[in-house]
Amino acid sequence: MRARTLVLALAVTTAACGDGGGSARDVPLDGTTVVVGSKDFPEQELLSEMFLQAFRSEGADVVDATGTGGTDATRAALLDGAIDAYVEYNTTGWVEFLGRTDPPPAEPEEVTAAVAALDRANGVVWLGHAPFSDTYGFALSPELAAERRADRYRVEAFDLQALAEYLDEESGARVCVAPEFRDRPDGLGRFEELTGFTVPADQLVLFERPTDIVRGLVAGECDVGEVFTTSGLIAEYDLTLVADPGVFFTYNASLTMREEVYERAPEVFARLADEVLSPLTQARMIELNRRVAGGEPVEDVALDHLRRFDVVS
Repeated sequence: MRARTLVLALAVTTAACGDGGGSARDVPLDGTTVVVGSKDFPEQELLSEMFLQAFRSEGADVVDATGTGGTDATRAALLDGAIDAYVEYNTTGWVEFLGRTDPPPAEPEEVTAAVAALDRANGVVWLGHAPFSDTYGFALSPELAAERRADRYRVEAFDLQALAEYLDEESGARVCVAPEFRDRPDGLGRFEELTGFTVPADQLVLFERPTDIVRGLVAGECDVGEVFTTSGLIAEYDLTLVADPGVFFTYNASLTMREEVYERAPEVFARLADEVLSPLTQARMIELNRRVAGGEPVEDVALDHLRRFDVVS
């Protein structure tokens, strides 16, 4: 009996020392459940999938709640505890959640830090900071781009001020936007404020999802359409972006998490957020989005990113 007890004790000790058998050290989130949500557009679903896989690799029991809804619905789900985490953008936090009417700080890292500090009072923690900025923009239909000889690389060719002048002259031009962009002060309101032109209501065409706007541009249903500037559909359909001389703010991504969940393993969550987000440059995010837009499974694209930067093996 003593010999058997000794063998069992040695087996437990060996496992606890980490021989690859899945010790607590190997899976620091073992026993932790994390419900991960996202807004309902492809980039958000891709970022959410990255965190689903990253958390799972550390032993967490993850629940996939991607496609939670628009900004308001997804934020409400986080505050209500329906989800535990999702990726949000710093300037959205500044304008929408904190209700700031003054411009955010000039440096993106300062925006993230300021929002993180203020949002802690709401029980929300902001983790990591992605270099890419998925800001608002306008794209042109292929016909209008050719007519105006717009060039996405030259501001003087056709910028947002020139777009405002075009819309003022062409009362029949159709401007396709999502309801959220129409209603947000950092969306259509900012374009109108800084260009001095208010888009008439009868020129606005509403689409529920921004991805449908891109397809509307290609199909000729829209002359001008709201887009997210890192959308893979821009490259997929070879659309021309209207040059932005600095009208729209920058929007850098962070993982937002309920403080109650974060406190269960703060160092692990902070490390994973940094490892997932810090390599996401503008060029890399556009390329990853392009692959998803081209039909690659979002799970495969996310896994490629995580393996490339050694987040998962």
